Amino acid sequence: MSNITLEGISKSYGDLQAVDDVDLSIRDGELLCLLGPSGCGKSTTMRMISGLETPTSGEVYIGGENVTDQAAYDRDTSMVFQNWALFPYKTVLENVAFGLKMRGDGTDERQQKARDMLERVHMDGYEEHSPTDLSGGQKQRVALARSLAVDPDVLLLDEPLSNLDKRLREEMQIELKDIHKEFDKTFVYVTHNQNEAFTLADRIGIMNDGRLVQVGEPTEVYRNPTNRFVEEFLGDTNFVAGEVTDVNDQYGRLSTEFGATIRVPAADAVEPGASFTVSLRPEFMQIRRSNGANEREGTAARADGTGGDTVVGSVENTIYRGSSIRYVVDTGGEHLFVEQSVTDQTGIEEGEQVELGWNTDDILVFRPDGSRVRDE
Repeated sequence: MSNITLEGISKSYGDLQAVDDVDLSIRDGELLCLLGPSGCGKSTTMRMISGLETPTSGEVYIGGENVTDQAAYDRDTSMVFQNWALFPYKTVLENVAFGLKMRGDGTDERQQKARDMLERVHMDGYEEHSPTDLSGGQKQRVALARSLAVDPDVLLLDEPLSNLDKRLREEMQIELKDIHKEFDKTFVYVTHNQNEAFTLADRIGIMNDGRLVQVGEPTEVYRNPTNRFVEEFLGDTNFVAGEVTDVNDQYGRLSTEFGATIRVPAADAVEPGASFTVSLRPEFMQIRRSNGANEREGTAARADGTGGDTVVGSVENTIYRGSSIRYVVDTGGEHLFVEQSVTDQTGIEEGEQVELGWNTDDILVFRPDGSRVRDE
């Protein structure tokens, strides 16, 4: 069994609290991504799993065994580093066989295992090359082969693709998913790249300021963020602040800074006079040319008859983003943006009057402290 349990682990360096009271259970055989901005504590957390760092407090369990004080070389883990850490004076084959040699495997056995692993990562034929002759993607494959060659129960990957260009990163993401499925090992993967985490992970653990703020499957953390930090970190969104003016059984009405009134799902915390910020994700919004006969005075949002609201504005910018087009709309002092697939593009141009629409059920509501208001 290669499940991992972290119980209240913290790590401080003098006055710096790098990791603060993290509890986390990683399932046997899953690929869990630790995701967060630079300096949030994700790499330090991984290093405590590996044994390269010792927690200031708390305990680390691997396969049910307390390994908190166990040296890194005594743990059945292997790590792939961001900078590959290949030996430039050894051949590719010698690099992959290095861990096997340290473990005491015989020459023939370790060379055969190394060759088999190089074939698995599509690097057969490069056995006698020097790492200095390889591209970044090839170096990453060799580093991955070296870590897998020792057949660890747990593979730890610390931003392993960050030095690769976009195309190579995407190729290696698919390769890593295939390798994880084939080898049936527990993978812990550290990244600051949201797209990478969503592509790879069975579950994502999101960290901020040394704390683990949410753990869940990719769709869960994206659609149901626990707080404003998670919502903001996982992708671009429109944040609009306002104050509740009235409430009924289904909705509260939020008077916004730019004069619009937006309906929000009713909840215990949604009461007249309360201040909130709502998130309108651009991919959940619709844009269409405005029908002058349907316009309301000013920019007040109105019910559109389909469980949502609309607001009128003028297109200030259209930004082509490859697979999508972003429309930046001035709604009377507040700029909102909507993202639309190029296959659904409307031909709307800058300067046109438009209506932005959304479903009220897609709105997320946050308190001033950043915590999420739930409508359950």
